[in-house]
Amino acid sequence: MLKFNIRGENVEVTDAIRDYVVKRISKLQKFFEDSVEATAHVNLKVYPNRTYKVEVTIPLPYLTLRAEETSNDMYGSVDLVTDKLERQIRKYKTKVNRKSREKGFKNLEFVPSDEESNEDELKIVRTKQVSLKPMDPEEAVLQMDMLGHDFFVFQDAETNGTSIVYRRRDGRYGLIEAE
Repeated sequence: MLKFNIRGENVEVTDAIRDYVVKRISKLQKFFEDSVEATAHVNLKVYPNRTYKVEVTIPLPYLTLRAEETSNDMYGSVDLVTDKLERQIRKYKTKVNRKSREKGFKNLEFVPSDEESNEDELKIVRTKQVSLKPMDPEEAVLQMDMLGHDFFVFQDAETNGTSIVYRRRDGRYGLIEAE
């Protein structure tokens, strides 16, 4: 069951906007198991040049979905974000199903959790704790791309060691394996 946290920056979130966002993003629930409890964080922004930006983040037990779109129409931006999230889910499910058939895994999971740190004197502005689940480097690259990050830490399914994939300046990917 998806819950919604919708906020607006420089725009009032009217009932019509709220209903439209809930209606469109709720269509993604068909891809989730019934037991999944998640909160869709939706941020609506209006810029001075009358463009609208919609950002959606849905942290799930096994992955975090995130998409953003900017256009001249608020409702159009919501539609574009929903389409982008649906493509991410389909790509993830296809990749996981293929990998689990090849390697015999029953369930690959990634559980992120964000926590803000209050220790300003250390200059750490954000702390993230992740539960490292076994996966191969290709799956880690997929997770990294879905999150929009430049690197991703994971447990290698073959070696059980901690590894990091990262995006290189030339657009290709690198792998760091801990000894």
